[in-house]
Amino acid sequence: MKMGKISPVTAKYIVHTQIQIDGIVDKPDVIGAIFGQTEGLLGADLELRELQRSGRIGRIEVNLDIKSGKSSGAIIIPSSLDKAETAIIAAALETIQRIGPCDSRVRVEKVEDVRISKRNYVIDRAKELLKNLTETVLPDSQEITDEVAQSVRMMEIMEYGRDRLPAGPAIDESEEIILVEGRADVLNLLKQGIKNVIALNGTNVPETIKELCKQKVVTVFVDGDRGGDLIVRELANVTEIDYVTKAPDGKEVEELTKKEIHKALRSKVAVEQIKLDLKPDLNKEQPLHREYKEIQQPREIQQVRKIEKIDLQKKEKTMFKDMLERLVGTRGAYILDKNSKILGKVPVSELPNTVKDLKSVHTIVMDGTVDRDLAKIAESADVKYMIAANSRIRQGDTRISVLTNNDLI
Repeated sequence: MKMGKISPVTAKYIVHTQIQIDGIVDKPDVIGAIFGQTEGLLGADLELRELQRSGRIGRIEVNLDIKSGKSSGAIIIPSSLDKAETAIIAAALETIQRIGPCDSRVRVEKVEDVRISKRNYVIDRAKELLKNLTETVLPDSQEITDEVAQSVRMMEIMEYGRDRLPAGPAIDESEEIILVEGRADVLNLLKQGIKNVIALNGTNVPETIKELCKQKVVTVFVDGDRGGDLIVRELANVTEIDYVTKAPDGKEVEELTKKEIHKALRSKVAVEQIKLDLKPDLNKEQPLHREYKEIQQPREIQQVRKIEKIDLQKKEKTMFKDMLERLVGTRGAYILDKNSKILGKVPVSELPNTVKDLKSVHTIVMDGTVDRDLAKIAESADVKYMIAANSRIRQGDTRISVLTNNDLI
């Protein structure tokens, strides 16, 4: 006769039971003992065979593991009976003392309420769905307003004067203007609501800018690199500017946040202070006035920037040259500590992440080219030397000592 089955969907409880058997038996032996030794124990209404035929007790699952001549495992019985009846069935299982010819011990671990498990699943899933909904929720009205306003401001960029320079719409009406390096800088300032901005758009000073400098109060706002210093020198020598400010060291105006922009503009310095150190010979790259640099950077950062470049000894040059030669064609890099001990070798492509993660990198020897981005990452990790086949940056652009093959001769 075919036994009835109970769907896991309709089961309200699941009885979890552990069984220990002093011998080797099969699953049918265990199931036979369950039906046989509980028969007539609980009366006709709770007869296991009848309960299974009617679907109120589900398929009995037995999992056995045999070790050292003994069997152990689990018995799982789903039930759609009520709570009391299920507990009685569970207790009856513990009366089974023999399975086949072997002694056995049956212990009910727990009676699981399937509805509680489902409820816990619902709660956990609901939390996950709510989190996803929160993360992807539509922005509020203020966020929408701000986004639209920023887009409109950026659409206000225009071409000004006969040199067709990128500019904001308020150049003519403003007594003060901000002079930046390029179109991207203009767009970023427009995005933050600053409309009296115009771009130099190159290294040569256009006639349009010279005319504006005679009529307006001009603040020059340049990138935080050596190129920005050169632009300031050029402007100070060929036209009339009033104030100068720079982006934080290593950053460009186009990537600054609103807070960084306003902080830089509040820190502007009168050009007279800078002219004290400016010289007519623009080919000589000399640092801007000390006060100008100090205003741009906190004092603790200034101290870091005063690191002296230490000349390498002949022994060190030979060692680094040998390492560089071993790396030729490998696209790899050696990472060294302050004692010139090799900490490891990594591909050049993984160098930025590796340098960020390690705290004790003193020197990098690499088969490749040092560019601005890599130098900035190494500088932030307090690396002292970078030895490479080639370099795209000038020594004055970074506090790291960057050496190439020619420097190791």
